[in-house]
Amino acid sequence: MFTARLWFFTAPCWVLALVWFGKAISILRGMNTLPDLNALSSDSLDRDPAAGPHLTVIVPACNEEATIAATLRSLLASTGASLQIIAVNDRSTDATGVLMNQIAAEVRATGPHSLEVLHNRELPPGWLGKPHAMHLAAQRACAPWLLFTDADALFAPQALSRSLTCALAHAADHFVLVPTLKSHSIAESAMMAAVHACTQWATRFWKVQDPATRDFLGLGGFNMIRTPSFHALGGMHPLRMEVIEDMSLGWLAKHSGCRSVVAVGLDLVTIRWIQGPFGIIRNIEKNGFSLFRYRLWLSVLACLALLLDIVLPLAAILAGGPSILAGVLFYASIALILHANRRMNSISPAAAVLFAPCAAILVVALARSAFLALRRNGILWRGVHYPLSALRALAASWR
Repeated sequence: MFTARLWFFTAPCWVLALVWFGKAISILRGMNTLPDLNALSSDSLDRDPAAGPHLTVIVPACNEEATIAATLRSLLASTGASLQIIAVNDRSTDATGVLMNQIAAEVRATGPHSLEVLHNRELPPGWLGKPHAMHLAAQRACAPWLLFTDADALFAPQALSRSLTCALAHAADHFVLVPTLKSHSIAESAMMAAVHACTQWATRFWKVQDPATRDFLGLGGFNMIRTPSFHALGGMHPLRMEVIEDMSLGWLAKHSGCRSVVAVGLDLVTIRWIQGPFGIIRNIEKNGFSLFRYRLWLSVLACLALLLDIVLPLAAILAGGPSILAGVLFYASIALILHANRRMNSISPAAAVLFAPCAAILVVALARSAFLALRRNGILWRGVHYPLSALRALAASWR
């Protein structure tokens, strides 16, 4: 009887551990196949400035005075490609617009790059703020490629020239460079490790370019698309009420037949996404529920799965006996996933030991996002309430 009870507990522990181990092996193999921009030869990166601009970079910003100056200066320091940079001050109430104007005034008219600042003071009905800001800037683009990025992204000088070279070499219509997420503490690194481990169940980065799969990707820090392809998709209009417009642009591009390519390049584009281990709660307040396309049952299922990942491996280790190895294998699998991501971040595999408390914070963040959206019957962001019915009606299916 005791043996039967023991195996009733041990068997699920081993099943969970083996599922994670299988996923880790798959990620390790797949991530190694992604193109690495740091491996490109520097000989083929420079382009004729007279043929530019080669790329239009769109930077929407709302109350980003702490980061916008560094972002724009890093873009202006880019080499190997001529840029048309369009910064959108979207209804900011801080010094964002002033800083944009100051930097634009410093740019030489004869330099390799141009910087145009748009000041938007109104949000029309039926639009979220960021998609609308992106829409305004995209209408003024004149380069063959568009890059949508965030107001807190920092670019290495050759990041954009390497990206264009890789995108052209792979005949891409839509190109995503995975930014390196920077952390300033062990706690932030551990939180990012948990996020990386969990989110890679959603999309196989190395399968995005395979038209036979449903895998897709779009990242706010670096979403690059051919300008004709973007306009053929309808621009930002189909995504006008998308909270997670970056992922939805990636879905729309692939769903419409565009060739999407994902690449890595350590430290070419860097972002500090989480400030403090509890920063994730604030970060995903507006978009956590949107991840599940506003479906409560799916949000609950994800939280329950995470709770299982938290409780079962720890219980296996604490219980002793044959279940210990299952718990150890689970955490070893997390470490292996972090090792597989070494070409796009510098998070130590040792951060796997803190997976349980960080995953618990992630559960709280996801549950809170769903709760607030349902209680408010929508999301409240930047002082504007967006009804849940409108968000659901215009949300991309991601199928």
